[in-house]
Amino acid sequence: MHWFQKKDIRIPDDNLALKLEQNRDFTVKLERDACLKHLSHALGSNERGVVLKLYIENFKQLNQLLGYEYCENLLNQILAYLKETCGNNVYHYIGVEYMVILDQFSQGQAMSLADEIAGRFDRAWKIDGTDCLCSVQMGLCAYPGHAVTSEQMLKCLDLAVTKAGEGGPNQAVIFDSNLQNQLLRRQAIALYLKTALEKEEVEILYRPTFSTEADTFTRAELSMRIFIKGLGLIGASEFMSVAEDSGQIRALLYYALEKVCQCIRQAEDAGCEFQSITLPVSPVLFLQEDFIDEVTRVIKAYRIPRGKLALELKESTLTMGYLNFNIMLQKLADMGVELILSEFGSGCSSISASLDLPVHTVKLERLFIWQLETNEKSRHIIQGLIRIANDLNLSIIAEGVETENQVSVLTAAGCSCQQGFYYSHPLKQENLIRILGKNREESASYLSEQ
Repeated sequence: MHWFQKKDIRIPDDNLALKLEQNRDFTVKLERDACLKHLSHALGSNERGVVLKLYIENFKQLNQLLGYEYCENLLNQILAYLKETCGNNVYHYIGVEYMVILDQFSQGQAMSLADEIAGRFDRAWKIDGTDCLCSVQMGLCAYPGHAVTSEQMLKCLDLAVTKAGEGGPNQAVIFDSNLQNQLLRRQAIALYLKTALEKEEVEILYRPTFSTEADTFTRAELSMRIFIKGLGLIGASEFMSVAEDSGQIRALLYYALEKVCQCIRQAEDAGCEFQSITLPVSPVLFLQEDFIDEVTRVIKAYRIPRGKLALELKESTLTMGYLNFNIMLQKLADMGVELILSEFGSGCSSISASLDLPVHTVKLERLFIWQLETNEKSRHIIQGLIRIANDLNLSIIAEGVETENQVSVLTAAGCSCQQGFYYSHPLKQENLIRILGKNREESASYLSEQ
């Protein structure tokens, strides 16, 4: 908030803050345009060089903790450092992303520079006497070689930055032939997805959940997979991220939502006794203006009873800061949609957020389940998480259950809803309908079908 003084009365100048914001956005746009122009010229020349992209990964948390003005000063200090270290070809590209075009640099020289930058981010930045640490992810791509156009170069850099993030804070990865193969694979998946829904080539399966307390299969969760000639069978864990990046996630998940509701209606008509059937959803859906309308439509179209449709959100969704996130979740809960939070226990945010959000059920982080086989301490973590869920009056599901030992520990700790290959591989809809509300003995012949 900015103020000006008139006759000893402090009056807020709201327009000034807006103008400053607009001026900054305009300045960044000019830098981005200049960057793309420089990049296009560099790629069109016969000279060698390297493009370096930097992404400040925890800036949103810093903004919330230290405030807008502090973080603006921090960005200015980072930009000044980059220009001093890298020269004048440094551009504030967008948000907290910076591009550095290193004309005449070799890969070795560029990596040495990236190592120097990483070392600076290992130390604190001091703004107005207050220190803070922020981490950076860096991707590099040499030219000529992998990219001919600016658009191709940006895709190469994005993949390198993502790879750097997998290695921890303050890492740099250079785009190479391995990443080139990954990029080509992702492009092939994106191309396939364009027509896969129209041709009904996305295979829909369901992972059943068994209740040790009821001794029956009481829940299920939709999963998807596709088969691409030359690439093989590809699971949702891989192609969903491609769909997000290529803008196809909305169509894909609305298609899956329709399938889940069709399955629920068939189970209801068959007289199955079950709690709910779940659709895991991407946080991208919460940016869609028609998301609530689409859920409302399918619930009415398939006459879905309250509590039978469940939507599963990842714990990481809660950290993305969508302004209307709580409102949308409350609307869904009011409509009778069960809300499930996965990765429970992977971070404090999932536990604390469950106090304020209308979440009904949580899913244990599967890493803890797997560690039961190798680390005795994980037993105590699981027992504690189950106790927390019970105290918060939340239902709890364990996923990734594969051994008798895991079943024994989970059941003894009070987690009766369990999902994994110990009970069943993913099933087609017709077989799921046959086992819902049945015990394992009654379901044996259908569970064995592939």
